[in-house]
Amino acid sequence: MNKNDDKTEAINAELISTPSSLTFSDRKQKNTSLLSRDENDPWVDISDKRLSSTRLGALYDGSRFKGVQKCGISKYNVIVDIQHVDMNESKISGYLNIEGLTNECPELTTFFVGEIIGPKYPFLTRKWQAQQYIDSLHWGKFPSFEPYIDTFNNDDFTYDPFESDFIYMRWKEHFLVPDHCINNIEGASFAGFYYICYQRSTNEIKGFYFYHNNPEWFQQLVLEHVEERSFGSFEFR
Repeated sequence: MNKNDDKTEAINAELISTPSSLTFSDRKQKNTSLLSRDENDPWVDISDKRLSSTRLGALYDGSRFKGVQKCGISKYNVIVDIQHVDMNESKISGYLNIEGLTNECPELTTFFVGEIIGPKYPFLTRKWQAQQYIDSLHWGKFPSFEPYIDTFNNDDFTYDPFESDFIYMRWKEHFLVPDHCINNIEGASFAGFYYICYQRSTNEIKGFYFYHNNPEWFQQLVLEHVEERSFGSFEFR
């Protein structure tokens, strides 16, 4: 303890005698602790720099969901790892891992980016070759969507995800991981997207896949949340 105190005094004495003409690299070498801050160094006010809440129920950075994807009479194990949730931008991203979908690749992982339905993103997709009747058919697969089936395409309709038990999203897979250059796999496709509904009270996700060239519509995704693996958000000061 006494040796540490002597060392601190020695560091302070050295800093006081350090000339102000030192170059940046010289100062970088000298500045090894908070005690070594030069009196002329500007303060950076970070008091108003805070991470916004990135958690909505079990949707948070580091969250994991496990379940299956049902394709006809077949079922495939699925794991979804949420990497980032940005409620300010109504965005979510992560990895979707599926097992046994093809003989060529017994395990596939894709990176996806999702849109959270709300003020920024309406229920109408208007892209990925999904027309209004496609939206109506797929959103209508969720019983919770029934109250909005006749009004979701109105110009003045806005869904508030913060005030509801049900969070609706669209998940669009973008590339394979780690082979992001591969865009085609025999027996599998990630050219479409998922209509997603997450229920906060049960921490369950259900989804339906749509791809206009896929003859088998309404492939279903059923996932349950895996209990805590990380903090929702944290900040170093």
